[in-house]
Amino acid sequence: MRSRILASILLVTALGMGVANTTAFAIQRERTLADIDDRLNSRIDAARAVVTGEVAASSGTDAAPATPGTSGFATTSAALEAVLGRVVPNTHESSLGIIDGKARYVPGVETEFHLEDDTAFVARIVDEVADGSVRLGTSVSSFGQYRYIATPISVTGSTEQGVYVTAVDIAAELADLSDAFTTYNLVALASLVAIGLVGWFVAGRLLRPIRQLRATASRITASDRNERIPVVGRDDVSELTATVNDMLDRLDDAMTSQRQLLDDVRHELKTPITIVRGHLELLDPHNVADVEATRALAIDELDRMTGLVDDIESLAETQRAAPVTRPVDTSDLTNEVFAKASVIAGHDWVLADVAHATVAIDANRITQAWLQLADNAAKYSPAGTPVELGSSSNGLEVEFWVADRGPGIPPEYQARIFERFGRVDTGRGIRGSGLGLPIVAAIASAHGGRVSLSSSPSGSRFGIVVPVASNAATEVLVPLGTVVE
Repeated sequence: MRSRILASILLVTALGMGVANTTAFAIQRERTLADIDDRLNSRIDAARAVVTGEVAASSGTDAAPATPGTSGFATTSAALEAVLGRVVPNTHESSLGIIDGKARYVPGVETEFHLEDDTAFVARIVDEVADGSVRLGTSVSSFGQYRYIATPISVTGSTEQGVYVTAVDIAAELADLSDAFTTYNLVALASLVAIGLVGWFVAGRLLRPIRQLRATASRITASDRNERIPVVGRDDVSELTATVNDMLDRLDDAMTSQRQLLDDVRHELKTPITIVRGHLELLDPHNVADVEATRALAIDELDRMTGLVDDIESLAETQRAAPVTRPVDTSDLTNEVFAKASVIAGHDWVLADVAHATVAIDANRITQAWLQLADNAAKYSPAGTPVELGSSSNGLEVEFWVADRGPGIPPEYQARIFERFGRVDTGRGIRGSGLGLPIVAAIASAHGGRVSLSSSPSGSRFGIVVPVASNAATEVLVPLGTVVE
């Protein structure tokens, strides 16, 4: 990823520099060529002034050939010689006077190149101006690349046919421009190297959390899940790091919960298996009474294991699936649950209070949890004592509660009873799986609520508290053992 980021940066930068360089070079080259044409046209104007004795009104290929008026030249050769002597070429320029198709006159100063040496060029110029027009063009040959302008020169009364041609070495004119852009390319290349070095370190710094994430993930195992990635800064990568840390926390909690569940299940199933195995080993197959007693005991223990498995499945389902909520009238639900709970024998069931509110809940799950509380109250309170059931609301929350007259739960055990397989033996003496209250807590948490508990030696009051204006959570990861109140 670091290499791809750096390659993308360098590619875009190189393309930008290349486009800028090419565009600037093309524009400056066209300007230089336009300046060359202007200089060539000015040479024709100067030659015309020498021959005619006056400045032409127009210049370039649209101007008329140089024909003297009262200049005093008797022959074309004299006029052409005067032009070559007075119109001096500048740097990178050269000129030539042609008489009757032959190179005759050259400038009186030293020039960088000599047009007279290129016989093919001389013949081409003579042919181009044979119709009497002024020609502007470009010549490319082994002698070089020239931009030239040629004009016929004639003197009235002279039979000679003269041609004045002046040319500029294009390569020499563009040499400074080419050198400048060569320097630009070298500077651009050095800039790309500098950008690459800086980009490499910057990309590495930005991607450091990802590398740490990879290294941390490779070190985390099922036995060592405590390491986390340091979060530095407030950018997108830092937010990703924080998200991954949160994910690792959730995975750690899930694995811890799973391991605890397996340990608890192993512990809970070991006892009935040991009991059944011990009685089978001591069984006297010839003693009918012993066989019947062992059979009854084995069936009882198997039923208890079946109930334990059902409770484990119910708890897992509650934690895994989000509740399907809909608006429910609390008074109707209270009456329905009371009707179901009141058939539990051994107690005087009392409908103590009914809340009149509407709350978005999964009625089936709340009923399941509420009846679990009612069943616990019936189990852990003396026979014949009253058990109260009701609902109440304060406008923000609704509580579905059950109150018994049992021995109560000591404060030091109140957190324990909401853990998986957590039980309190003091003064209660009822055998159970220890999963009932954890299931109730999971259902309450899935609704965004909690389980309330107030207990004293004269009885306990359990409640399922859910918010009135709240939607149920879409993902349920219930930290069992958290008790409010």
